[in-house]
Amino acid sequence: MQLTGSPSRRAADGPTRRRPARRALASLLVLPLVLLGTACGTRLPESAFGPRPTPGGGTTPVGNPASDTGVTAAEIRIGIVTSLTSPVGSEVFAGPRYGAQAFVQALNDRGGLHGRTVRLVTCDDGGSGIGNQDCVHRLIDQEHVFAFVSGSVLDYAGAGYVSGKGVPDIGGQPVGTAYDRWPHLYGIYGSSAPRDGHAVGWNGTLYQSTEVFRFFKERLGAASAAVVAYNQADSARYAAQLKTGLEAEGYRVLVQTVDFALPNFQAVAAAVRADGSQLLFDAMDTRGNAALCRALDDSGVKVAAKVTNVQNWSETVRTDYRSSPGCRNALWATSSSLNYEDVGYPAVQEFRTAMARYYPDREPLLSAWELEGWAGAQWLTDAMDSCGADLTRACVERFMNRSEPYDAHGLILPASFVPQPPPSGPTRACLNAARWQDAAEGGKGGWVTQVASMTTNCFEVPQLPYRP
Repeated sequence: MQLTGSPSRRAADGPTRRRPARRALASLLVLPLVLLGTACGTRLPESAFGPRPTPGGGTTPVGNPASDTGVTAAEIRIGIVTSLTSPVGSEVFAGPRYGAQAFVQALNDRGGLHGRTVRLVTCDDGGSGIGNQDCVHRLIDQEHVFAFVSGSVLDYAGAGYVSGKGVPDIGGQPVGTAYDRWPHLYGIYGSSAPRDGHAVGWNGTLYQSTEVFRFFKERLGAASAAVVAYNQADSARYAAQLKTGLEAEGYRVLVQTVDFALPNFQAVAAAVRADGSQLLFDAMDTRGNAALCRALDDSGVKVAAKVTNVQNWSETVRTDYRSSPGCRNALWATSSSLNYEDVGYPAVQEFRTAMARYYPDREPLLSAWELEGWAGAQWLTDAMDSCGADLTRACVERFMNRSEPYDAHGLILPASFVPQPPPSGPTRACLNAARWQDAAEGGKGGWVTQVASMTTNCFEVPQLPYRP
């Protein structure tokens, strides 16, 4: 299921300005948001991509104070809200929670943070706005959590209450527009919007940039693309965004619409063949994508790339697309985080080691979102570590709002939350990319990174306004 919002970043030259996150067109379908892949733009000098210090270990300072809500001398209570039992399936939103839990378990096994144990309090909101409000109230009013971390929810209806109570929410997945509206909320990709609690973005406008399309144009020489959507309002709206971005990069675009209840993917396959489309994008759920891929394989239709986003960057591809190996081997995913299979990076190896230790049954379910959940917990931990023994929400927010961007020890492209004027002109945008290959991992199959470095795989691209 695709649904992610995409990040905003900063430019390497010119005034410091962050481009707003492209947010998900969330619906009952939980459609994709980030323009294909949470690829991100960045406005940073190369020095911004340097290493970050490791947070302090478990040495207990003398006289830890009970310094703020949810903080005692021995414990820090942190909340995680996840739409585990949402209408779109139990695994769709699960990844970030498991990644964050593994990080905290590893942290506690090393002695915690300045002698305090971090205790996670989780809540499943069921994928509904009412359930989300119930979770938020329970964790704030009853459990008295200090902060939230690595949330992944279908409907963040409780965002206003979290913000109103001044509770930091760090590293959440921007499925909706909450992280581009409310103060005290810090999505995993950063934001340069005012976040004043009133309009989303800049007076209701967000911006998408076209680095994903530019990447495939330059990498594969692509000049034509097909976009497939359901006959449903949010799906059609997202497809229109894809078409606008593709055309801004000079692509010839074929748009195909199928009935949600009875989709005719064979007709789509025939149209893609007749058009000669080189790339294939979609505004559909996993079920629709798998069926589309079967139709393509059955018809012998091949594309240079079937492009998906960071939320489909998952081990479940091997089973979701079991019936369409040809299409599966054309799958590409883009993101603003490292490939969770690239264990040559120490931070990725640390993540994989912890997941294997604490959640070995998650091996066939590992995903980019799980890695980003770990990165969100790292971000909160580093923010808390900056406070030393006198841990307060105000101190954590000073860390989050600083001008220096943050990269979760290299796991994500540098992100920050410095408000900027509305974007104008092109932006320098970077992204990571991987391709599924059945031959990888000795024939086991896996995601193989396709760029030398996500911090240098960058493009000067336009920024296109849209109203979510």
